[in-house]
Amino acid sequence: MSEPSTKKAAEKRKSSVGVSARDYGLLSALVVIVALFQFWFTDGKLLLPANFNNLISQNAYVVILAIGMVMVIIAGHIDLSVGSLVAMIGAVSAIAISEWGQPVWVSILVSLLVGAVVGAWQGFWVAFVRVPAFIVTLAGMLIYRGLAIVFLTGGTIGGLPQGYVAIGAGWIPDWLGTVNELDVLTLLIGAFGAVGYAVSQLRARTKLRARGLPRESMPLFVGKIVLISGAMLFFAYLLAQHNGTPYVLILLGVLVLAYSFILNRTVFGRHIYAMGGNRFAAMMSGVKTKWVDFFIFVNIGVLAAIAAVVTTSRAGAAQSGAGNFYELDAIAAVFIGGAAVQGGVGRVSGAVIGALVMGVLNQGLSIMGIDSAWQQVIKGLVLLAAVAFDVVNRRRSGAA
Repeated sequence: MSEPSTKKAAEKRKSSVGVSARDYGLLSALVVIVALFQFWFTDGKLLLPANFNNLISQNAYVVILAIGMVMVIIAGHIDLSVGSLVAMIGAVSAIAISEWGQPVWVSILVSLLVGAVVGAWQGFWVAFVRVPAFIVTLAGMLIYRGLAIVFLTGGTIGGLPQGYVAIGAGWIPDWLGTVNELDVLTLLIGAFGAVGYAVSQLRARTKLRARGLPRESMPLFVGKIVLISGAMLFFAYLLAQHNGTPYVLILLGVLVLAYSFILNRTVFGRHIYAMGGNRFAAMMSGVKTKWVDFFIFVNIGVLAAIAAVVTTSRAGAAQSGAGNFYELDAIAAVFIGGAAVQGGVGRVSGAVIGALVMGVLNQGLSIMGIDSAWQQVIKGLVLLAAVAFDVVNRRRSGAA
């Protein structure tokens, strides 16, 4: 083999290993954390069917907010207001039902509209007035928390209808019956998800090979499919033992697929990456950076509204203290998921894995009976370790 060919092959292998190291590092970290809590810290309680169901429903907000936050961070911004926004929109949603007498679906539409308007408000200041997002959303964090207290007069609105509560605390009925006390529909959903994941990965690998692009080795590729597909089937088995598939899990699946497509396959998604990588170059290339910034904040406002509906419905009441530290959970999930502090790097799948890490920490530490103050300490250390790993790794590779 000639020297240039050898050099090219070596660079290709290096790139391939780099891609695999990031992907498999995240998955390995998640597996290790789950194993530690399951076999060591909680004596096998973490993955009991009821606890696994709670893991999903209690931490759905982290996944929803992390999906929006990863787009904000890729573009080089930050959003500190989503926690307070969840509390304010949850209050509006409850007021629409209990005081305005509106049906559930109107309450949800009002919530989404308020989220979009608030996102547009913040996007206006960031995109067109050039106020740093840190300042705009810090102000928003104070404003929306204050408005939530005003709307709820410092208290709580409860007594929400069952149709609303089911969004965050309900399950799909067992339409196909049960076999050995296992919900058949949930098992089929798990099998469909596992097969769909394997097929999508095979198609993606085929496209990479056709284009001559770097890809992981075959043993790692097969191992990844077996691990993730097996995890899907196992988790479906756990849910089938409990009450079946939570509605919120279907919502999360739709959001993950939709936003993975938007970020990876659309012009809007490519513009976000371009802005985060080099904003000036993106402007010179014709990217309308102001409008992209504007719609990024509209988008996370809408996602915060969805998180508000899920959180309020699960609690069965709107509370002025809801959403405390939600923004920190979402930001931590994004950075644990591999997003770069400087922007330009990040993925929805990484943010979801980061959200799962935060969810396992929340659930595992709660099962252990760890005081909430110490839970914050532990999660803060995990976030610091994740960001430090990213910074050191980039410095070694010459990117920083």
